[in-house]
Amino acid sequence: MKIIYNDGHVAECPEEMELEVLRHSAAHIMAQAIRRLYPQARFAFGPATEKGFHYDFDLGETKLSEEDLPAIEQEMQKIVKENLPFKAFILSREDSVKLMEERGERYKVEHIADLADDAPISFFQQGEYIDMCRGPHLTYTKALKAFKLVGLSGAYWRNDASNTMLTRVSGVAFRTQDELKEYEREMEEARARDHRRIGKEMGLFMTDDLIGKGLPMFLPKGYTIWQELENYIREKERLLGYQHVMSPCVGTVQLYRTSGHWDHYKENMFPAMEVDGEGFVLRPMNCPHHMMIYANSPHSYRDLPLRIAEIAHDFRYEPSGTLKGIERGRHFCQNDAHLFVTPEQIKDEIGRVVALIFEAYRDFNITDYRCVLSLRDPSDKKKYHQDDEMWNKAESALREVLTELGIHFTEEIGEAAFYGPKLDVNVKPAVGAEYTLSTCQLDFCLPAKFDLKYIDRDSSEKTPVVLHRAILGSIDRFMAYLIEETKGIFPTWLSPVQVKVLPVSDKSMDYARQVYESLRDARFRVELDSRNEKIGYKIRYARQVDRVPYMLIIGEKEIQEGNVSVRDRDTDATTAMSLDEFKGLLAKRISERS
Repeated sequence: MKIIYNDGHVAECPEEMELEVLRHSAAHIMAQAIRRLYPQARFAFGPATEKGFHYDFDLGETKLSEEDLPAIEQEMQKIVKENLPFKAFILSREDSVKLMEERGERYKVEHIADLADDAPISFFQQGEYIDMCRGPHLTYTKALKAFKLVGLSGAYWRNDASNTMLTRVSGVAFRTQDELKEYEREMEEARARDHRRIGKEMGLFMTDDLIGKGLPMFLPKGYTIWQELENYIREKERLLGYQHVMSPCVGTVQLYRTSGHWDHYKENMFPAMEVDGEGFVLRPMNCPHHMMIYANSPHSYRDLPLRIAEIAHDFRYEPSGTLKGIERGRHFCQNDAHLFVTPEQIKDEIGRVVALIFEAYRDFNITDYRCVLSLRDPSDKKKYHQDDEMWNKAESALREVLTELGIHFTEEIGEAAFYGPKLDVNVKPAVGAEYTLSTCQLDFCLPAKFDLKYIDRDSSEKTPVVLHRAILGSIDRFMAYLIEETKGIFPTWLSPVQVKVLPVSDKSMDYARQVYESLRDARFRVELDSRNEKIGYKIRYARQVDRVPYMLIIGEKEIQEGNVSVRDRDTDATTAMSLDEFKGLLAKRISERS
């Protein structure tokens, strides 16, 4: 594949650059198509991305919808068939501004002002369309063989909420049609597993813009799953000596100034509220509250490690474009804990945290994950608390402990919390990019900021070290992960409805109701489908929509024999047994969490 550089010379494209060049060229072809269909369009940035490309542009009063994308894609196909050559040229700064002003490209003019005075400014042209760009690009539009537009969203100019909201159209591009078809297959699988679709279908949670974007509400069935996950991790933590607390969802601005969040995390927090002349904020995390709980009473080395845990409600301002159901919202509940330890206890406590993470992963059959040692970027003076000695000590300590524990990990610069390094456990879901579920952070910073102390063996005052850790991460995200991994087919102990009683007709309704009440009184999660529908429909609905592990079919035969016909969701087999026998089977499956 040949490409053209911004100085006009043509060469063979290095293999590692092929996709980036294809996708960058696709962005220019899309911009040309948009300009043809919407002559008033003014363009901002149009980069290649990991899977494709996008372009941000201003349409004035015109609003696009998803229904407009096929027309843009069709115009792109037309441009590809025209086989227009890409031509490159360089202009002086003065001539560049003049050209962009003549074409009404005010965003490009603003961008030129960001460039160094002596920077050469290059342009690429295909047909009537001219774009300011460093390149390189394809030599002809016909070389773009496989692409598809996939989304429409909004994006602020320069990623600044005080600027104009632009329209962003996104697409994907590949070398061949076969690669595009494989991508479409993956996307179809992603849609089938999307926790938002499954959550709506099963009635697990809901969102409404009147409540607010990124503020999901759990419906009865979804909250049942949520509570089971909470009970699961609370039980594990209690056995390990954790003490559970409850703290408020707000705190004073001064609390977050003390912790450092106000200086290093303010852009991710909701704006402050004034109450009685004092500023309050919705809390983005719980560590400042837990620091104050520790400071509430004196401590001796004999009290440590002190493990404070909370299923805590937190709020973060996430850009609307990043919101995704319960996987990423503006409100979520962390499975949070803070361990106050002596320096000598760091290794053992991190070992216990890691063991708990891996135990939970075994229980939920999570096998595709990797461990990351997340470090600070020393050049970033804004994001991180500035104390080189503290950072060197914390990073070395965490690296040494992980190595001694025999944990395989990679290191990533710039991913630490602002107050300290951390171990992140990133999972690879069935579809989509990996993300962090569990974390363990080593913190020498906040205990000092809050002047926390304990009395050591020699009667001297010492500052404890804090481990911040989350095993399930946020329960919301963990639940989203499970939904997409299982397609909503939960194990019996976690299923919102464990049994559905399905009477064949009205004649078997009385017996079906007796079976239902007996199971309900035994504390099983059971529903009775009393709808006037055929039994085949009831079975399909229970199995495919509600994804219920067990269906009890009640007809005349079952009434006569005084038993139930048990339809197993996982095997699709039907077995006759007594109700007591079924209760024993169900109780065993639940207790084993199998």
